[in-house]
Amino acid sequence: MSAPEWMNQLITRLPTLQPSDLSRHAVPEESTREAAVLVLFGPRENFGEVVIIERASHLKAHPGQPAFPGGRVEEGDSSLSQTALREAKEEIGLNPDSIEILGELPQLWIPPSNFKVTPVLGWWHSPHEITNIDANEVQAVHQIPLTDLINPSNRTRVRHINGSFGPGFNVEEMLIWGFTGGLISRLMDIAGWSIPWDESVVVELPAPAPNTEVTR
Repeated sequence: MSAPEWMNQLITRLPTLQPSDLSRHAVPEESTREAAVLVLFGPRENFGEVVIIERASHLKAHPGQPAFPGGRVEEGDSSLSQTALREAKEEIGLNPDSIEILGELPQLWIPPSNFKVTPVLGWWHSPHEITNIDANEVQAVHQIPLTDLINPSNRTRVRHINGSFGPGFNVEEMLIWGFTGGLISRLMDIAGWSIPWDESVVVELPAPAPNTEVTR
């Protein structure tokens, strides 16, 4: 099954997207750590869904935070798309044959971990059961209805401990923020899915545990 009509505007924009369309951070030339994540949209009654994981709480980098499946580029990966698919298979048991890769977004930068991250856009044409098969890295897997992300009552601004602000989503008893929340918000705008919401609503981000890296 090919990607649905509600993704057409996003797919059409893919070839012309720039890093500044998706993030306020410019990618520094000296950053050499590369990773790829899978932004996976799937079918759901009336609209669609997106797959989000919660990282394991004991990890040093971004513990317990919401994220897209994905990880570091490894030797032997033939492409960044292949990195994202490999990681998704290892983390949540995703069958690569169940996905159509729609394209790679511009490379973005995560300042705290100094990673250059390439989001890979995918359409899940043949959904199947997924779970946190790598419990050492993934605490939980969520298939979040896009209608929940679009719902204005679930949207908020998140104030980081350094004073900066970013988009957030309160869904399924989870706050999606940081790199993941920001990218979802930008993609929703580009796709034409966003509707007005109260940007005066702000939640404070709790202070991180010692010796952890936190995404902004």
